[in-house]
Amino acid sequence: MSLNLTAFDKMTANAVKYFWKSRQEAAKNQQTRGVADQGNRSSVTAGKNLNGFISMIKQLIIDNGIPEVEVHTDVRANLIIPGYFRPTKNWDLLVVGNNKLLAAIEFKSQVGPSFGNNFNNRIEEAIGNAADLNTAFREGAFGESQKPFIGYFFVLEDCSKSMSPVRFTSPHFPAFTEFNNTSYASRYEIFCRKLIQEQLYDSASLLLTKSSDIKKGSYTFLSELTSPKRFAVSLASKIAGMSIS
Repeated sequence: MSLNLTAFDKMTANAVKYFWKSRQEAAKNQQTRGVADQGNRSSVTAGKNLNGFISMIKQLIIDNGIPEVEVHTDVRANLIIPGYFRPTKNWDLLVVGNNKLLAAIEFKSQVGPSFGNNFNNRIEEAIGNAADLNTAFREGAFGESQKPFIGYFFVLEDCSKSMSPVRFTSPHFPAFTEFNNTSYASRYEIFCRKLIQEQLYDSASLLLTKSSDIKKGSYTFLSELTSPKRFAVSLASKIAGMSIS
């Protein structure tokens, strides 16, 4: 089966526009009610900013041979699977067919003005989720099936504060040199690249977008390995093979 990526670029642009539009609408609605959160929190508490990207990946999976009924994205539905170090974990997108786990994908985003907040927490969370799922798979939590596709999709605001180098200190031992003189954007790219290289995730993508991209849905990326298109190709290839197995 050939891979179907014909609508991916258009869907990605629409997802970018939806990301910024939903943030604007959430902030405006809270201000109207007189309960605006501090900082940028008012634009994210609605929790729907990434729905465009989730819908995009869902459609990609369907286009490559998986029945829609097997692709779960609705928070009201069952997005929970067993863990190994904890009883269960709620993912953002699951593909479950014939009582087999075919894919599990996590979607995250970060917008300024402060990018240092929660940076380490996001790193630790992503690594922990992968270790938990991979170990649960090894221990037979998902039955007798091939290893599921595990994906990590991160959306980061492209602005001066995310793109400017940030200093750090390591008083006892030197940090790895690839982190020297890096911005938060570069650190997230290094992180996503290492997630793939260490085989914690089958694919990890870092998409950069400016608030002004709400009009055209433009976006950029820092490397081919962690680009949205590479994520799509890796996922579609895996899914296409599963759909005929």
